[in-house]
Amino acid sequence: MASRFPSRPALLALCCSVTLMAQAAEPIQLDATDVNADAVKPTPNALPDEFAGGQVARGGQMGVLGNQDYMDTPFTMTSYTSKVIEDQQAEDIGDVLANDPSVRESFGFGNQSKVFVIRGLPLAGDDISFNGLYGILPRQIMSTDGVERVEVFKGPNAFLNGVSPTGTGLGGNVNLQPKRAGDEPTRRYTQDISSDGRIGEHLDIGQRFGEDNRFGARLNLSQREGETAVDDQDQRTKLFIAGLDYRGDGFRVSTDFGYQKQRINHLRNSVRPGEATTANPGNATTQVPTAPDASHNYGQSWSYSETEDTFGMIRGEWDLNESWTAYLAGGARHTREQGTYGTPTLVGNTGRATIAGSDIVHGEDSSSFSAGLNGRLQTGPFSHQIAVGATTMWTQSENAYKFYRAAPGDFSIYDKVKLPAPTNAYMTGGDMGDPGVTSKTRNRSIAISDTLGMFDDRLLLTYGLRRQQLRMENYKYDGSTFEGVANPANDGSRKDQPYDKGVTTPVYGIVFKATDSISLYANRIEGLAQGPSAPAGTVNAGTLFPPGRTKQLEAGIKFDKQTYGANLAVFRIEKPSDGYRLGNVYIRDGEQVNKGIELSVFGEPIEGLRLMAGGTRMSSEQKKTANGTNDGNDAIGVPTFQLNASVDWDVPGVPGLALNGRMLRTGGQYVDAANKLSLPTWNRFDVGARYKLKVSDKDLTLRVNVENLTDKNYWASANGGYMTQGDPRLVKFSGTIDF
Repeated sequence: MASRFPSRPALLALCCSVTLMAQAAEPIQLDATDVNADAVKPTPNALPDEFAGGQVARGGQMGVLGNQDYMDTPFTMTSYTSKVIEDQQAEDIGDVLANDPSVRESFGFGNQSKVFVIRGLPLAGDDISFNGLYGILPRQIMSTDGVERVEVFKGPNAFLNGVSPTGTGLGGNVNLQPKRAGDEPTRRYTQDISSDGRIGEHLDIGQRFGEDNRFGARLNLSQREGETAVDDQDQRTKLFIAGLDYRGDGFRVSTDFGYQKQRINHLRNSVRPGEATTANPGNATTQVPTAPDASHNYGQSWSYSETEDTFGMIRGEWDLNESWTAYLAGGARHTREQGTYGTPTLVGNTGRATIAGSDIVHGEDSSSFSAGLNGRLQTGPFSHQIAVGATTMWTQSENAYKFYRAAPGDFSIYDKVKLPAPTNAYMTGGDMGDPGVTSKTRNRSIAISDTLGMFDDRLLLTYGLRRQQLRMENYKYDGSTFEGVANPANDGSRKDQPYDKGVTTPVYGIVFKATDSISLYANRIEGLAQGPSAPAGTVNAGTLFPPGRTKQLEAGIKFDKQTYGANLAVFRIEKPSDGYRLGNVYIRDGEQVNKGIELSVFGEPIEGLRLMAGGTRMSSEQKKTANGTNDGNDAIGVPTFQLNASVDWDVPGVPGLALNGRMLRTGGQYVDAANKLSLPTWNRFDVGARYKLKVSDKDLTLRVNVENLTDKNYWASANGGYMTQGDPRLVKFSGTIDF
């Protein structure tokens, strides 16, 4: 049992605080006090505390504003803790985000990259931030073994975080907090195995050293290898991540260094609906075929994807005085990706399909830096929380490819058909052995904001601006630029290189604390994304279009009952469309509007019963489409509703035993802009149990979790017009020992 008394440094801090108060005021008589470590003033920018039950935190990192309490901000955020990761055996970020009623998962186009649809808009894995920095984390898939918290911000966030690397995340953002050494040493080993024989090991070691435990080190090593729940598919994952930190008097610094390698063989990618052609008008898919067996693999054995990432960052904070803190952070990542991919394209409505292939080689180097100042001051009856920050991010990409024609004939997605590896390349770009630079991007920004507090901070007004400079250069595969070609579209796009444009994005927010447990809030905030590039085959190919603004209006109410919390929000998001071909010219026009109401409940309302639940009801609309053809139709890949309920229960009378269950229900969504193809509503049920016991005075935790208990066959997402199938039933076992 942990001591009720503070550590020596904590006690000294408390004594100093009491002494200073005594000097500043007349002596007072204190009642008896139960002294404990929790009473000590937290370190500036420390992670917020947790709600009862330990599954959800009371706040998180909100970009330039720093760590904020849930009730004090005019925005919606949910922060999932390491307890959720461990109890649910979550292996990657998607497993954690499955708990959120605003989020659903899909794949990238033609590969295995994780894409998260938040409030109906996609967030690519490349655009997830790490301790507040973009461009640092491994691409596509990120393991949870080195993650302390997964923070989900709902809505556009250009002011808070700046422009994301690839321009997604306009409906929300995800930030990962790395593990840090605690005051109590960590010595933890986990062995896991799945029902299909995939075996994993995870070693987690943490220790603090030196006077007052100022130095800390946390090391996570893990690997998993074997068959997945999808037939004939296997996956290998290796992760190394080390976190070092120093916490001094008025100065803190932390570093993280990591390496991750992932390989997946025999890919089951998303499925693309067929389109009519002049030669084959019968190729069009006019009705979505029934989803195949959940474990069936309609991919090909020659397909694979391999990514290798080396990354690191450093962050320092200085307390200039009791009210002001300065920070500086920087990081970098090197990525190497290669793969052979094959995306099935349906032919008609019976499940027949063709499959073409592609070889892709991708390299990427990125660096990211941020600096800023956060502080508080008082002017008469008004308080001010000032935030000033600057960021810069640089990315260079190297690419090469070979596109292959589909093999003769077709096959059924319901059958196992082995097709020969593609050899008939009809389009190539770059040197596969030494890909050249195809793009360079530099995003810079500076932000300033003030949160004005009135009536003892019961009314908080937030307002601010971020000025962002986006510079982009695109190169042909022979290394030349796209300069010198006239642009026939009179729409503000530019053909000359580099593209360099500045945009200012504002933010406005209000919080009214009606009571100590109820906050009313509203915000207007924008998202910003790099403009699209006109594709090959158009007369203005290579043209870079201006950045697009996404605008959100949101209002809601938050509850904090100490043992549990809740959030009810209504929102409207207006996002410009990427563009379309008009004849042989690519133009940017059109708009997508998502409107919704969102409810989340979390915490431990009854002792021993932990809850994460909620729902989202959404509608979407397309505007200003090509020739007005699809005006008024629903947008692609936006479910009409999403419901989640997760319960974790300590069984009375059996110490150490807990049972859990989770339900996901997702409404229908359209696959095409014409709204002729749609996916039906689907349900998924997960169950699990864990048992904690002592073995030779060591804590041992045994877990079992079953995902998709009923082995439901369903199409999970239509994001981007591709149909992603839901995962089959998977049983996961693990044992964790603290030694």
